[in-house]
Amino acid sequence: MRLLVAGGARVDAGKTTFAAGLAVATGAPAYKPRAGNDYWFDHDDVRHALAEGRLYGKDVRTLAALDDARPEGRNPVHRLWTPAPDGGTGLLGRTDRAFCCDRLTLDGDDEFVVNGTVDLPAPVTEALSLADATVVETLDEFNDVMRERHRAAFDAVAARIANEDDVVVESYADIARPLDGFEPDAVAVVEPGRLRVYDGDRYARACEVASGSAHEGRLEERVENVVEYLDVRERRHLHPLDAETRSDPDAIAAAYADAYAAVLGVAGD
Repeated sequence: MRLLVAGGARVDAGKTTFAAGLAVATGAPAYKPRAGNDYWFDHDDVRHALAEGRLYGKDVRTLAALDDARPEGRNPVHRLWTPAPDGGTGLLGRTDRAFCCDRLTLDGDDEFVVNGTVDLPAPVTEALSLADATVVETLDEFNDVMRERHRAAFDAVAARIANEDDVVVESYADIARPLDGFEPDAVAVVEPGRLRVYDGDRYARACEVASGSAHEGRLEERVENVVEYLDVRERRHLHPLDAETRSDPDAIAAAYADAYAAVLGVAGD
């Protein structure tokens, strides 16, 4: 059984909370192939990882902790951003923030891709092993690296996911699916206050219709662009959870039991 959790809202959709509870409810390992955080807005989380000489986020830490996995093993690509108060288009075309570096994990080894057009924060350069990092200064250079190294990392985790009997995969931001070609049995689209459940096969086909070039970091399928082609199979109200419940995946599984039953019902059809 292959379950995808995607977000209908870009920020704080509740994907990781929902995915953690779903993983507990099904006994399945949880993956987040792509993730990222911001040196400013997620500073405590960045510092937590840097203190270990590593780069990962709290979402992946939460999912990996469910079965004592290494975060990097469940998240082969992590991107670190930093705000860009002076604006500009930046290497990836963003006007509000700049790409700092990517951590890629292949065969258990970490490697880094660094943006040569920005100054990395000193704690980042001091904590991470960047001497052998790949430095990119143009989008064309970055796309070349992504076609080779990022693609290899995604292919490796896709193979691992394919070998799981049951699996929960969390997407990132409001991107429809984190891995090209991933075909779930059911898709849970979550956002504050509601859950929409879609047939996985139809969702995968709709992704192809709405597809861009996700592997090149440019156009990616957005959830709302995909689901406009689909009928909702199930709807549920998601009530807010207090901090104590959110910190306990078993409690999440109990609180959202009806929602998880709806997801599993669609997956089993």
